[in-house]
Amino acid sequence: MTLLADVVRTSTQVAGSASRLAKTRLIADCLRRLDAEEVAIALPYLSGELRQGKLTLGYAALQASLGAPAAAPTLTLHDVDWAFESLKTVKGKGAAARRAALLESLFSRSTAEEQDFLVRLIVGELRQGALEGVMFDAVAAAVDLPAAEVRRAATFAGGIAPVAQAALAGGASALAVFSIRLMQPVLPMLAQPVADVQAALAQLGTAILEWKLDGARVQVHKSGSEVRVFTRNLNDVTAAVPEVVDVLKNAKAESLILDGEAIALRADGKPHPFQVTMRRFGRKLDVEKLRAELPLSVFFFDCLYRDGAPLVDRPAAERHDIVRAVLPSGIATPSLITSQVDAAEAFYQQALAQGHEGIMAKATDAAYEAGRRGAAWLKIKRAHTLDLVVLAAEWGHGRRRGWLSNLHLGARDPASGGFVMLGKTFKGLTDAILEWQTAELLARETGRDEWTVHVRPELVVEIEFNDLQESPHYPAGLALRFARLKGYRPDKRPDEADTIDSVRQIYEKQL
Repeated sequence: MTLLADVVRTSTQVAGSASRLAKTRLIADCLRRLDAEEVAIALPYLSGELRQGKLTLGYAALQASLGAPAAAPTLTLHDVDWAFESLKTVKGKGAAARRAALLESLFSRSTAEEQDFLVRLIVGELRQGALEGVMFDAVAAAVDLPAAEVRRAATFAGGIAPVAQAALAGGASALAVFSIRLMQPVLPMLAQPVADVQAALAQLGTAILEWKLDGARVQVHKSGSEVRVFTRNLNDVTAAVPEVVDVLKNAKAESLILDGEAIALRADGKPHPFQVTMRRFGRKLDVEKLRAELPLSVFFFDCLYRDGAPLVDRPAAERHDIVRAVLPSGIATPSLITSQVDAAEAFYQQALAQGHEGIMAKATDAAYEAGRRGAAWLKIKRAHTLDLVVLAAEWGHGRRRGWLSNLHLGARDPASGGFVMLGKTFKGLTDAILEWQTAELLARETGRDEWTVHVRPELVVEIEFNDLQESPHYPAGLALRFARLKGYRPDKRPDEADTIDSVRQIYEKQL
């Protein structure tokens, strides 16, 4: 059995290499040393993920469980996988104590290097530079196959791990089983951001424009009378969304795979906030009661399969027309095909006026590249900005080790004269900013624990964010969604930062 130490060593080497080719070679060499079951465990680790998904364990719980490290490596990949599986399934009375015991057992058997690796893996800060493209190349190199074949197989397999397992066991012939088929969800195609409508059309020319709805991405499969609904993470949520199932009963096709958004709308047709829509996707639901209180609408924008024929390689314009041909009126996402900036801008403003995020712009000849964030799909969204004050920062991990990274952000509270925390972000920080802010924040330190340095509230930052959501974790009951740093504002004093009242006004406008 393979030791965790082998994967940790590979991870360290990958993180320390700036060369894509070197990263690819290191991962490929590691994969060749694994057996089939271990590939499914190690491959996510090398991408900084767990195959169990998020464990929702914070720094405090992990810190409390850390003890003296083991002198020598003995943990196998299966040992770690079992521990993560157990942590994922612990529930009910006494769950916190059982999780703590599991963590203490895991860490007591881990060397210092393994402890560091596991903590960063659990909290999602294991950044090795082994991004999706590198992983495809590494799997291809491990089995001596073209990377394009591996990528395409992963598209239809719903991920790279099953493809790697099959390819390492059976070579090229084993990939033949991976093709788009009914009731087997595929990873959704994703979009790249672009500054504005003009930039999108300059890049694409004539483009398909669609309203960008801030709902829950759904992929719906229909085979005769059977309909199943999957999330963007490929989870089956059919039972939770009977409205989506009902819509497909009137489709003009025997079999379909459709891509769309499920969204909760108000009586005036404008959307509820994203988190309100997501109430329909909870675990333990009284579906009929929720359906009456918070009905869902669904809008489809792409068709991947119709009546036995895969469509992913057909041009986007053809798939656009098929959606409208097979679905009842009003179910297709509002769209416009144009090359004219004025028409596109008017369409964009119409989407915003209806309360939506913005629009998508898609190349008319583009194939559906499942699982990829391709340049053929662009998203144009209106972002909000606030000038906030840095209240604290957390030490970084991996390549950010030694720098203060994750910023705690606060709005000014005129009533108390203090600041109200609204969230955190480590996005938008360049190496130069990390180095500068670490020195500046340490000069303002007022206290610390193992993870966090608290500072005098003197530095103002301009933060861009998509919207606000209700949150029980912060004193104001609100949190920033998709926050990222635009830059520091040395021209502004803390007493010129935005107030919590301004933040609440933005939230009220959302509603």
